[in-house]
Amino acid sequence: MREVKMDEAQEGDKPAVEQDRIDPSLAGDIARGHKVIAAYLRTLDGSPGVYRMLDPEHNVLYVGKARNLKKRVSNYANPNGHSARISRMISETSQMMFLTTRTETEALLLEQNLIKQLKPRYNVLLRDDKSFPNILITKDHPYPELTKHRGAKTRKGAYFGPFASAGSVNRTLNQLQKVFLLRNCSDTMFAGRTRPCLQYQIKRCAAPCVGKVSEAEYGRLVEDAIKFLQGKNTSIQAGLAKDMGAASEAMEFERAAALRDRIRALTQVQSAQGINPRGVAEADIIGLHMEGGQACVQVFFIRANQNWGNRDFYPKPNGAEEAEVLEAFLGQFYDGKEPPRQIILSHGIEDEDLMAQALSEKAGRKVEILVPQRAEKYELVAGALRNARESLARRMSESVNQTRLLEGLAAAFDLDGPPQRIEVYDNSHIQGAHAVGGMIVSGPEGFVKSQYRKFDIRGDNLTPGDDFGMMKEVLTRRFARLQKEDPDRKTDMWPDLLLIDGGAGQVSAVAQILAEQGVEDIAMIGVAKGIDRDHGKEEFYRMGQRPFALRRNDPVLYFIQRLRDEAHRFAIGTHRAKRSKAISATPLDDVPGVGATRKRALLAHFGSAKAVARANLSDLTAVAGISDQLAQTIYDFFHEKG
Repeated sequence: MREVKMDEAQEGDKPAVEQDRIDPSLAGDIARGHKVIAAYLRTLDGSPGVYRMLDPEHNVLYVGKARNLKKRVSNYANPNGHSARISRMISETSQMMFLTTRTETEALLLEQNLIKQLKPRYNVLLRDDKSFPNILITKDHPYPELTKHRGAKTRKGAYFGPFASAGSVNRTLNQLQKVFLLRNCSDTMFAGRTRPCLQYQIKRCAAPCVGKVSEAEYGRLVEDAIKFLQGKNTSIQAGLAKDMGAASEAMEFERAAALRDRIRALTQVQSAQGINPRGVAEADIIGLHMEGGQACVQVFFIRANQNWGNRDFYPKPNGAEEAEVLEAFLGQFYDGKEPPRQIILSHGIEDEDLMAQALSEKAGRKVEILVPQRAEKYELVAGALRNARESLARRMSESVNQTRLLEGLAAAFDLDGPPQRIEVYDNSHIQGAHAVGGMIVSGPEGFVKSQYRKFDIRGDNLTPGDDFGMMKEVLTRRFARLQKEDPDRKTDMWPDLLLIDGGAGQVSAVAQILAEQGVEDIAMIGVAKGIDRDHGKEEFYRMGQRPFALRRNDPVLYFIQRLRDEAHRFAIGTHRAKRSKAISATPLDDVPGVGATRKRALLAHFGSAKAVARANLSDLTAVAGISDQLAQTIYDFFHEKG
């Protein structure tokens, strides 16, 4: 965090930029806050550590790190030289908590963990922190599989990534299959094949499952794919060209044509990657643009001298300056992710050496942080900055439109004000089977996908297809949890408006459900399709009011339709995933001690769960990874079931 240090405050060279904008009415609270903070100085020493500032209700306002706790806290006790943001924070502080650490690096790592866990109001917060997909070439099978992987790297194999999005990794996989003909089927499907699948027919797999390629030949294809993903594509292309020429001279025109197609596919992969820097082998290019109190961070992933896509993030600055925003982004972004060998930034950060040391310890190798001023790296950062600026401009424009829509929604339905959190619910099932409920969230920044929730319908006494019963279960679970976790509504997790798919009956039922939970002040709107059940003829229902409709060309009508369609899409997608999982489930899933790896080994050895159930003890112990004790457990499981 960039704060005024003791010696800087004494020099008084630069007044704080926001000093004149401090609310005069806070003067008494600020003085009280300084006094509270100063009282802690007697018990602090010069150890490194982490401090927390808390309000009177014990909510964490801010988490910070310090090389010297006493010196850092004394800055807050000094009444001069603070920005308006820091002054407001001091005015709300009623107590502090401290944790000392052995090193500054430990303090930095602990700070970022606490920020992600507690989400303090005055810290810079990274709101979108999902994992990134990788390409995996497995190493637990004689014929390795080429597949997309997301999450913990528990399966044995070679991982390449991260890629910026599922789309970018899918496109690369699609082209790699054309070039290297590696299988993408599961081990179970591989073991059960008796003839080549469609992938072989369209020349995207060498069909090792039915012996169309030897293990040695397939191994060479795997080696070439790994070389390509490591950036050694020049030698691969030259080798393919040489083989094509030899096949042509030998008048093996079909083989020559197949090699030609593979060369074309390889060229397509290289061109689709866009700019491939020569002097940057492995780096994340990070550009920050701030405007109007908002921030956009653009990250380009460079691996093996190849551009594997870019992603934009929108951290919440909370009034912080560029250096603090970027430092906080790095700490939170790489918490749980492996950093690359180089991190190339558009702006400097205050504790650059400390951050590099922390990331190096995390990665188990050297991580370098750079702020280039010229040459290729500078051009890469300039590109990231340009993308960040354009992305933020689009987001701000969309935010303005979203604000107008929310204002229009409030006017159309006579709400107290533009809703800050809209929750939309929908159910999905097939004749009551695999029933799920879905909740989507929208607000001033559009759809908040990190807040979407899915609910497995658990009611055993529900009549199949009972939508009222399903909705009651979903809303009861949702609001019972809200009442338990935030009864005083101090967080932004409480909705201002509920959109219900249905008419007067559904709205009345939902009102009764909420009343049972002690919630009677949240606005509800029922959305029912009109007589012809057609878009544009929707009727809207509110408790105690007559149903009404909006004009067909009203932007608010289109907005509500988008919300309802998104809830429907999410619920159907959740239902399909649950149904697909149920279809692919086997009795082995219920056997104690049999996880994903042992399940694959058993299915690969026996071919099906039914064959496993029929196997005797000696057959079971012959499977790799199955001990005598586990074999007995598996045998007893199936035979006890009869």
